[in-house]
Amino acid sequence: MSTELRTPNLGRNTGVPLDLDWVESIRVNRSAVERRTATLGGRRTVKKEWQAAWLLKAVACMDLTTLSGDDTAGTVRRLCAKARQPARRELLDELGVPDLKVGAVCVYHEFVETAVNCLAETGIPVAAVSTGFPHGLSPLATKIAEIESSVRAGAKEIDIVISRHLVLNGDWRGLYDEVRAYREACGDAHLKTILATGELGTLRNVGKASAVCMMAGADFIKTSTGKESVNATLEFGLVMVRAIRDYQNRTGFQVGFKPAGGIRQAKQALAWQILMKEELGAAWLEPALFRLGASTLLGDIERQLEHHLTGRYSALNRHPMG
Repeated sequence: MSTELRTPNLGRNTGVPLDLDWVESIRVNRSAVERRTATLGGRRTVKKEWQAAWLLKAVACMDLTTLSGDDTAGTVRRLCAKARQPARRELLDELGVPDLKVGAVCVYHEFVETAVNCLAETGIPVAAVSTGFPHGLSPLATKIAEIESSVRAGAKEIDIVISRHLVLNGDWRGLYDEVRAYREACGDAHLKTILATGELGTLRNVGKASAVCMMAGADFIKTSTGKESVNATLEFGLVMVRAIRDYQNRTGFQVGFKPAGGIRQAKQALAWQILMKEELGAAWLEPALFRLGASTLLGDIERQLEHHLTGRYSALNRHPMG
């Protein structure tokens, strides 16, 4: 397949036929990846009002998430209230921000309908984790039925988990066919594929899995479920965003990126935004192509915004979830 730069296709990624020569050609230099990510924070910094603006953009790109075993309808309703009003109104007024909302709310299938009803007429989509999240080891027919059920309940985005054993065994045809089946089950809902990068063994496997999932039609590729021992790292992210760039160069399709798991501090959000800006450009600082999977990050961003205005850090209990 040609590597000639293609004009970006602003529609959804329809996927391309599986190209095993492309997959096998993928190489990753771990030392170079580590050097690049180690210098990321020192190469570019944002301060004062510019930092506040970047943090507000991070909120707009956030998938506000609750994926706990003790979730209830009340938990989800509080989360949706926070999604509609992610920072205290007086803070936003002082910052001159008339309206701010998150990129999406992410929940288990059981609470999709609750979230959809809470977010009616807000424009905030509901994302549902699916396909036997987080392990991904349910029967294929069960996983497809789960996707279809969440779409019928109103989910506009489906965060699926791949079968990690397909990657570890080098079964790229199996991975392609699996993700392709998920893509078809999603219909008009956007497909976000979770690679569970911490369980794939090598950075090269991360690069190959990223390419195969995009070939199969993934609209986003996502690092982690948040349940692995190693979740979103800048090293994994760099490999994945460069796979996104290569895929656009080869096909013209723009694919989104979502780091998730362990992102709790505002400075981490800034590091991910800098990575996107430097590697993919300004288009990947918008919620159409970039999401931050987070549950506790929002509180720290609110504290940083208040510090920008007052010079003081407030207690977390001043920024409740809902």
